[in-house]
Amino acid sequence: MYLTMNRFRVKPGCEETFEEIWTGRDSHLPGVPGFVAFHLMKGPEKDGYRLYASHTTWESEQAFMDWTTSEAFRKAHAGAGAQRDIYLGPPELEVFESVQAIG
Repeated sequence: MYLTMNRFRVKPGCEETFEEIWTGRDSHLPGVPGFVAFHLMKGPEKDGYRLYASHTTWESEQAFMDWTTSEAFRKAHAGAGAQRDIYLGPPELEVFESVQAIG
């Protein structure tokens, strides 16, 4: 199992816009080989921003890497920079490889 997480620092008052962008877009993820699940998480407000995280689970690192070079990836991210003014900096990508799974 392989997990990718992007952390977003969203300016106060821009949460609704951020959520509309994400919930209204076509991710093109279902049907991508190796894709398992996606979650958009809303975190606390702190230090002058609202924290959000997108978590995507993959069967393997290779499945994720293949996604990042696919046409589906390009379609899902088309126009991604159009609303830069709602963020306090770029997203922060973190990746994790499974060490233990229960359940």
